[in-house]
Amino acid sequence: MTTSMARKTALAAWIGSALEYYDFFIYGTAAALVFNKVFFPATSPATGTLLALATFGVGYLARPVGAFVLGHVGDRFGRKKVLVFTLLLMGVATFAVGCLPTYASVGVLAPVLLVVLRLLQGLSASGEQAGANSMSLEHAPEHRRGFFTSFTLSGTQAGQILATAIFLPVAALPQDDLLSWGWRVPFWCSALVVVVGLVIRRKIDETSAFKKAEVAKLPVAVLFRSHWAAVLRVVIAATIASVSTIFTVYALSYAVNTVGLARTPMLWVGVLANVVALAAIPLLAGLSDRIGRKPVFIAGCLGCAILIFPYLWSISIGSYALVFTFGILMFGVVYSGINGIWPSLYGEMFSTQVRLSGMAIGTQFGFAIAGLAPSVVSAIGSGRDGWVGVAIFTAGVCVLSAAAIATGRETFRLPTAELGRSPKQSRVPAAAQV
Repeated sequence: MTTSMARKTALAAWIGSALEYYDFFIYGTAAALVFNKVFFPATSPATGTLLALATFGVGYLARPVGAFVLGHVGDRFGRKKVLVFTLLLMGVATFAVGCLPTYASVGVLAPVLLVVLRLLQGLSASGEQAGANSMSLEHAPEHRRGFFTSFTLSGTQAGQILATAIFLPVAALPQDDLLSWGWRVPFWCSALVVVVGLVIRRKIDETSAFKKAEVAKLPVAVLFRSHWAAVLRVVIAATIASVSTIFTVYALSYAVNTVGLARTPMLWVGVLANVVALAAIPLLAGLSDRIGRKPVFIAGCLGCAILIFPYLWSISIGSYALVFTFGILMFGVVYSGINGIWPSLYGEMFSTQVRLSGMAIGTQFGFAIAGLAPSVVSAIGSGRDGWVGVAIFTAGVCVLSAAAIATGRETFRLPTAELGRSPKQSRVPAAAQV
């Protein structure tokens, strides 16, 4: 595979993921700051916040369903079809959220419509990263798969930066303007996302690995017959995304609605952490091409398990300096050791024939658990001191994810054609597989 094609695919994956996840993350920010007042005003403030965060989690519940459907399409008919469809669906659903009537206008119909659109967002996201990761991995040079596949996730971080940054001026609006029209502006901007993203993704070439692979009539059946252990391992490992949802949604809501910190500085924590992550992700992914996927991923998990405690404690005492320090260190640097590696780590567990299905199904079940984390921990960790229980929960997830990967096989030295084979089936000498 030529390096120029790998670069072109990585760039397309970066831009497409940035645009796609801009749409996905503006919902999370709005859920933390606005939706409790716009769609659930009849409830108490605490209950309204809990319900708003629950609608964020609903999008993750739709992901496993979409993973089966879009995984089948991607492994049966090609990665490109999935990438174009997911971007279109995400853009339309997100734009429609910005057009929704409020609870004050139509009553309970407003949150019902909100949930429906969030489900459509979840269906779209279920195939986005798996499709982009599969395409990037299959176009990448053998010895640099970690580096090139990481661009999908650095694109996701860029989307999160855009989503948070666009809320900075919106959050600074007077309360009446914010609740009436201000919150809608970021959602309306998704119209531009659709146009730009479709132009980019329609120009991507299908991978030669997919063209050469034997296409199964039912890829999912092959997946669960031959790769069930890898699917289970990815499901468990992917729950590490709870760190992201706790940082992005719960911590923001806890800081603003419980501790009483200002919205703008807390939004800046997310922006700066993701800016740091843009540099850290490809560097750590490149490191995994030299020393292996497992050491980098496991170190990231254990580091987050430790740093979640001082980060949430810093919020509880209202120290902006410490919040910025620990937030950027945890999410910008240490968590990048996870985000930069999992696209290659998970993708290398599967053969080309079932790669998109395996990644989509495995990650989306794990991400569904992670997506519900903010609403779960909000229920079990209420009050100013509730952060302790949340930190313990998050650390437990981190350790579990690290254990799942520790029991797996190191794959960074295997040729792409050998990926997904058992050690007995592999044509590569055992010494070269370590």
